[in-house]
Order: sequence, then structure tokens, then C-alpha cells
Amino acid sequence: MTKTYAQIVKQIEMLKADAEKARGKEVKGVIERIRGAITAYNLTAEDLGFTAKAKPGPKPGAAKKVVRKAKAGKTTRAIKYRNEAGEGWVGRGKRPQWLRDALANGGKLEDFAVK
Repeated sequence: MTKTYAQIVKQIEMLKADAEKARGKEVKGVIERIRGAITAYNLTAEDLGFTAKAKPGPKPGAAKKVVRKAKAGKTTRAIKYRNEAGEGWVGRGKRPQWLRDALANGGKLEDFAVK
């Protein structure tokens, strides 16, 4: 017997919930192993590359790079919607093609909301 669209959607939601639970358990284990290694080897944030290092100066004779200042009032907005391929949309302006296609194929906007 073939499944209906609603049954498949319900099954997908159940699988997503199961996947999130499994991910949560695995992440806890990974974090514990990482913390153990950091402690065992006495690693610092700098050792792991989590600190800013001074950039080397320009080479002698190199042309200066013109750095433009950002326009005042220009802000970066957080992504509000994202698809499985990693494409995102902040929720302002024209909807991107990937989102319009997904909505046309029966998707809901809240399915793509970043949590």
C-alpha cells in the first residue's frame, strides 16, 4: 500500500526528531572526549587556533591596499531561514529562488526557520 503525503510528512518529522535526539547524545560524547584531550595535553585556546594572531606586515615594495569603510548604518542581519543545502535568507527583501521553489512544492515557511 502506498503512503499518503501526510503520512510521509509525519514520518519525516518523526525521523527529524529521532535524528536530533541521536545528535544530542553524540555531541555530549564528543564534547567529553575533546575536553579530556584538552586537559590531558594541557592545550590552550591559542594552540587550537581560537585566538587572533597578529598579521604580518606588508612586504617591502608592495602596493598599498585601499580599505574602504562600511557605510554608516549598515548592519549584518542574522539568518532567519535556511535550507538543508545551507542557503539562508534573513527574512527581508525578495524571497530567494530556493525558498520560493520549496514553498511552491508544498513546504511551509516555518519548516525553514532557524531555531
